[in-house]
Amino acid sequence: MIRIGPSGNSDAFYASGRKHTYQEGEFLHSIGLNAFEYSFGRGVSMSDDTANKIKSEFAKYGIALSVHAPYYTNFANPDPEMIAKSIGYIKQSLTACNKMGGERVVFHPAACGKATRAEAVEATKRNLALLAESCKDIPFAFKLCAETMGKNNQIGTVEEVVDFCLIDDMFYPCFDFGHINAYTHGGLKTKDDYRRILDYTIDKLGFEKASVMHVHFSKIQYGDKGEIRHLTFADDKYGPEYAPLGELFDEYKMSPYIVCESNGTMSDDALIIKNVHKNA
Repeated sequence: MIRIGPSGNSDAFYASGRKHTYQEGEFLHSIGLNAFEYSFGRGVSMSDDTANKIKSEFAKYGIALSVHAPYYTNFANPDPEMIAKSIGYIKQSLTACNKMGGERVVFHPAACGKATRAEAVEATKRNLALLAESCKDIPFAFKLCAETMGKNNQIGTVEEVVDFCLIDDMFYPCFDFGHINAYTHGGLKTKDDYRRILDYTIDKLGFEKASVMHVHFSKIQYGDKGEIRHLTFADDKYGPEYAPLGELFDEYKMSPYIVCESNGTMSDDALIIKNVHKNA
């Protein structure tokens, strides 16, 4: 099954008179979506009562839930204390996600800082191995989704993310195609541009893991240094366009988890994504 939904509460959600995230279950079901991503971007904080209410309401309406870990994880940081903090942020996110009934946690891999890119990538791989070892005793099912990043000084190209996913079975790719388009300065234009990414991922990770990849999709303004800001699907300048990718997902019979990150219109644009698919 392809899961499709918004990241966070959209303008349409609030315009409907709803106020609380637990109401997303009924809202998304009513408009025909079946996934939601909750962001702990600025830190993991949620009461057990709230988590239980979200879990109950989402289960009632068949809505899958994923979580975005705090944005400031950096597994290339040279300070072991900061690596320990990044590991802690991921594990806190996993616990919160499980309490809400989800199993996927998306995270930002790293930034170069003062290191060369090669040095930062190697440090990231070493520290993700430490993260994997630290998570071995977690008693519930989960997936850790390493995200492609949109700025030139960040670690997280397609190839880097795929490489990280070879470290341990718990790691899955989160391809943010708006980010990929931003760091390649408009490199996603044709179906073959997307096909190269899917074929590469399947070749390296195998179809079973690649087929359930996590996806972020939005149009993103970019400049010389990469990503600037998220846009809506109404943008006709920056892209990328979803239809060629969606057609490939159907052609390959893949079952990705797709999160729309448009600026305010994420539930509306998620419906545009859904309409590309024959059986979504």
